[in-house]
Amino acid sequence: MFTAAQGTPLDPTNITRAFTTLLRKASLRRIRFHDLRHSTAILLLEQGVELVVIKELLGHAHIGVTATVYAHVRLRLQRDAIDTLSTALDGPAGNDPTSDDGNDPPLCGALVR
Repeated sequence: MFTAAQGTPLDPTNITRAFTTLLRKASLRRIRFHDLRHSTAILLLEQGVELVVIKELLGHAHIGVTATVYAHVRLRLQRDAIDTLSTALDGPAGNDPTSDDGNDPPLCGALVR
């Protein structure tokens, strides 16, 4: 919650008006001020910040709210993690398992460093 200098709550209409003016001056497309919360949460998730920390920052009472709202991001991150694992299991580029002459390290060698 944002407050005025006197400590009273700011009128949401005034926040929206000021934010819209700033967007226009910066030649940015119109978004809702509330969308900044979602952008923040998504950026934090993508940087690996734990869901419980994001829940606390957003002020959600229950982690289930945060998990439900941002499930689409978590699913994408899970797919990315699986793709990363797949790449690691495939080994270095150019490692063709059908042409193994016995001199190459095993395919799982990419995981052991």
